[in-house]
Amino acid sequence: MISPVAAIDCGTNSVRLLITADGRTQIERLMRITRLGQGVDATGRLAPDAIQRTLEVLREYREVIVRHGVTRLRMAATSASRDASNRDEFFDAAFEILGVRPELISGEEEGRLSFLGATADLDPSDGPFLICDIGGGSTEFVWGTSASESVVSIDVGCVRITEAWLHSDPTTAEELSQALSIIELYLDDVLRELPQAPTAKTFVGLAGTISNAASVELGLVSYDRDQIHHFVLTKEAVEDVFRTLATESIADRMHNPGLEEQRADVIVGGLCVLVSTMRKFGFSECLVSESDILDGLAMSMLSEPLTN
Repeated sequence: MISPVAAIDCGTNSVRLLITADGRTQIERLMRITRLGQGVDATGRLAPDAIQRTLEVLREYREVIVRHGVTRLRMAATSASRDASNRDEFFDAAFEILGVRPELISGEEEGRLSFLGATADLDPSDGPFLICDIGGGSTEFVWGTSASESVVSIDVGCVRITEAWLHSDPTTAEELSQALSIIELYLDDVLRELPQAPTAKTFVGLAGTISNAASVELGLVSYDRDQIHHFVLTKEAVEDVFRTLATESIADRMHNPGLEEQRADVIVGGLCVLVSTMRKFGFSECLVSESDILDGLAMSMLSEPLTN
């Protein structure tokens, strides 16, 4: 019997856990929003309360990991930790809880792992793929067909854009215009480094912003991975969800079926990234994938031989 492995993705906005024995069947998949990157763009440090919220979730995950007899664990720390001068304080505390030190991964490695997870159940004949992973603090664009060939990581994400530009409730037209203009400048950089991006046969979107956009479009009362995974979001649907959520107050936004309550304050910032990308690159649809960096982390362990 193959012993299960566990992967933890510790991002700017959420902390997620996957336990699997084969990389395809999930034993557990959990997500908690802890907002580890709260204020880090302005201060360059992880806030004490954000660290404590995240450590509480890691304690919860540790109990789940032990219960399932996990033999190997990888924890990846991404944008918020990359930007924080006091990340070792958090990493030391995480090690005490998990017995494994978080791995500070680069945007390029984040993209490679996201590609590995997102394309595992896609047909290579539908490639080349452009993977777009919109996180809390960064967004990765990954080009490839059967393997990741090029990765570009930019410092825009749902939390970073919200904290920097979207201060009103509801968001004003001027704030939205400023945010979209800034994102477009970053996308110019993507095109310089990855000029083939708009020619991708399949545009694949990952992470909470895109999953929530699909869930809102579907009108789901509760999360349903089977309905969201590989749902096709048209550009018209994305623009409609964006217009709806961007013109509502946070209190009103929460009542949209399919939108996670804890994501209501940053969803517009994330949608700014998605809308800008589809406009800039000319994509008419986005294939939603619920398999991402978390799945890539797990698969990376399952492909490695066991060592004593």
